[in-house]
Amino acid sequence: MKKKGDPIDGVLLFDKPEGLSSNAAMQIVRRLANAQKAGHTGTLDPMATGLLPLCFGNATKYSADLLNAEKGYEARVQLGAETDSGDRTGTVTQTFDASGVTADMVREAAAAFLGEIEQIPPMHSALKKDGQCLYTLARRGEVVEREPRRVTIHELSISDFADGAFTMKCLVSKGTYIRVLAEDIGRRLGVGAHLIGLRRTRVGYLMIDNATTLEDLRTLGTPEAVRAKLLPADTLILSLARVDLDEAGESRFLCGQRLALGLTTRGRTRVYGPRRGLLGTALVGDRGVLEPERLVTVEH
Repeated sequence: MKKKGDPIDGVLLFDKPEGLSSNAAMQIVRRLANAQKAGHTGTLDPMATGLLPLCFGNATKYSADLLNAEKGYEARVQLGAETDSGDRTGTVTQTFDASGVTADMVREAAAAFLGEIEQIPPMHSALKKDGQCLYTLARRGEVVEREPRRVTIHELSISDFADGAFTMKCLVSKGTYIRVLAEDIGRRLGVGAHLIGLRRTRVGYLMIDNATTLEDLRTLGTPEAVRAKLLPADTLILSLARVDLDEAGESRFLCGQRLALGLTTRGRTRVYGPRRGLLGTALVGDRGVLEPERLVTVEH
């Protein structure tokens, strides 16, 4: 049975609008590009906007490389109230008088969270407990114990303090919940807090400045014009060392053979050949042997 769509390869830096889930956004763009296979590199909540790298074809094989990458965010935080979801979409559970909080107090509280910290994941999350998603339990009004997770806040700055709200810009490790960070700052101040806005500005070395909006894609009119926006599939693995093979090496590599090349680099690499360009990724061990890991496929 013929698959729907065309077997295209590449990466689209997509600026997700508010109100769409990451999966819904991906499916809309997949249809606009008339693509067979699509995926994304890390979920954004429907309330959030910003950078959502979308992968097509062979690029989906390397989406995990960005799942582990650092993420950059710009959040707007409101002091004086906590919600059951940690953001403005939830129900207010507690209110506080935050009138005495100053910008300097917020900066001092935020500074305590720089570096490696422990976070307790929120109930409104996709993490699982005994096989069930936490958000499913939360919707039933259940609260279960969650183990703290170690995350790293690499950068954190506070600005635009007004009317008990402030902007928080941060660069964080994989698995960091910005909602929880906002709540923890509010609790350190003793006045509670929740997110009223969230925008992802960076995923690894990919930046929101180069992203395309849904409105832009819809005005292009044809799948071919949408595909012209795609970056090469190796966009997701540019941080890996590059290995170039000759024609004989390319043929052997594509057959899954290990190549004793005496390489000095170690770990994961991206591999290229003279005929097909990107061939896939490989592992290089202590003896400099190139061992195929994930190979690209040709469906055209």
